[in-house]
Amino acid sequence: MQCPKHKTVELKSHKVTGDLATQQCDTCTGIWIPAVEYEAWQPTQPTSTNKPNFISLDINFEPSEFDAKAGLCPECGSYLARARVNLSKPFYVERCSSCAGIWCDRGEWEILEKLELHTKIPQLFSSKWQAQMREVHQSQSERQMVINRLGGELANRLFELADTLEKHEHGSFAAAYIMRRFDKDRISIDSNSKAKPANPEANPSVLK
Repeated sequence: MQCPKHKTVELKSHKVTGDLATQQCDTCTGIWIPAVEYEAWQPTQPTSTNKPNFISLDINFEPSEFDAKAGLCPECGSYLARARVNLSKPFYVERCSSCAGIWCDRGEWEILEKLELHTKIPQLFSSKWQAQMREVHQSQSERQMVINRLGGELANRLFELADTLEKHEHGSFAAAYIMRRFDKDRISIDSNSKAKPANPEANPSVLK
């Protein structure tokens, strides 16, 4: 079999996570996981409880320069489908829609292990999972924006308060109170700006 990214380089036998048989490219160090090997290995692994909500975007990972390059299945020649994994620097896991073999570029398998996603790779290609991942990415991005605007210390106090209110039976009442406070301040500012008398010197038409 030949590498999906280096089409003239032969893949060589390799193993990951102990005994999962794969094929590796010596040039880009990507790995091909035949479906038959993955499907036999997957049930022997501990069940992961990890959900997209727990996936951290802060993992320091530099995707391979070949991650953006389309690949062909080394077994059947079909184009490989791509599933996005949302980190601060996202990457794509690839899978053949015909034979279900999996391709991971350099370092991607190790990151999937760290995220406890290596045992559920087929799920990454479902529309439901990808929608959940987009929600996680949006939530993490909003969180980072709050930190950038308020600073780390105040932002953490806000996050702690939000977590506390979320668990409290009257948390929604407290959140509504905070919103009313801000609405009241905004309305007061708007009213003051509208009530401010015009400056005749700044507006010549007032002098006529």
